[in-house]
Amino acid sequence: MSPQDVAASMASEHPPFLLDVRQPEEHAIAALPDSKLIPLREIPGRLHEIEACKERTLIVYCHHGVRSLHAAAFLRASGFQDVRNLDGGIEAWSLNVDPSVPRY
Repeated sequence: MSPQDVAASMASEHPPFLLDVRQPEEHAIAALPDSKLIPLREIPGRLHEIEACKERTLIVYCHHGVRSLHAAAFLRASGFQDVRNLDGGIEAWSLNVDPSVPRY
């Protein structure tokens, strides 16, 4: 999902659930508003924290979009119906949507 499409979805009447799968130190540098941080390796043990979001659109992101692709595949296999990946990650978000988000 392009950064512009994610931004439009966030501004909609039914915003998506945003899941950041980076490490805490990365999240501290830059994050999308109202996103939940669960590092990629911790997702299997922390699914219960996002179980209530199974019926919502879930947008997963990381730095460049690679880790989030793996997370999205795992979440789909775990029963989440509408899982999307932020193409290019938060880097693309900063370049295309919100330049105030720090790049690293």
